[in-house]
Amino acid sequence: HEAGTVRDMTERAGRSRTEEDATPAIAADPVSSLNPVIPEATVARLPVYFRAVVAERQAGTITISSDRLAELAGVNAAKVRKDLSFLGTYGIRGVGYDVDRLMAEMGHQLGMYQNWPCVIVGAGNLGAALANYLSGDERGFSVVAIVDADPTKWGSHIGSVEVHADDDLPRLVPSYDIAIGIITTPPAVAQSVADRLVSAGVGSILNFAPVVLTVPDGVLLRNVDLALELQVLSFYQGRTREDPESA
Repeated sequence: HEAGTVRDMTERAGRSRTEEDATPAIAADPVSSLNPVIPEATVARLPVYFRAVVAERQAGTITISSDRLAELAGVNAAKVRKDLSFLGTYGIRGVGYDVDRLMAEMGHQLGMYQNWPCVIVGAGNLGAALANYLSGDERGFSVVAIVDADPTKWGSHIGSVEVHADDDLPRLVPSYDIAIGIITTPPAVAQSVADRLVSAGVGSILNFAPVVLTVPDGVLLRNVDLALELQVLSFYQGRTREDPESA
């Protein structure tokens, strides 16, 4: 299982390495504590860097240059070097970054050594697809419960995860120590779902409903609006067809 391999490699990379088998590509100390001052834009790029470094590690790469990582991530090398400096990770000129150490540090900052229990609210097509995608805990996230307002779905299973009544949220969250709520409901009920997740004690919400949500200070909210992204693509696609030379 590829995801399991990724997590196993990340954990191995984070373990202590002897001086004999360590390469001198990193001038920083071993994996540091979490850095609370990493800029939000850098945090958004870290998963892209991490995915690229993991792919290089799987291909047998030992060190990686900022130019190569920039190419894989679709940014410039100066931005890569600045972003990685927030991790206390500095490459050596002409050598680059030690892939194991880099993967360990990014995995540490991204919480890849944790297992974050998640609840999906909405057992429709999108909710089911996400439950199957996140099945197991190899990626650092595991769906432990699904809730839905439709009584005909209660007691059924998506994969190995049971679908519960939406009224069960106050019981499920502390029972499974749920950290993240994933909203895949229609937009009309998404705000009330967010309110119920917060009231139940969920501190982070990933919202797929195409609506702007309001949450209290201290609750983390990320939005994934597929329709919005398609509309942006439609805008540029229309411009390209009108003026092919501008592409």
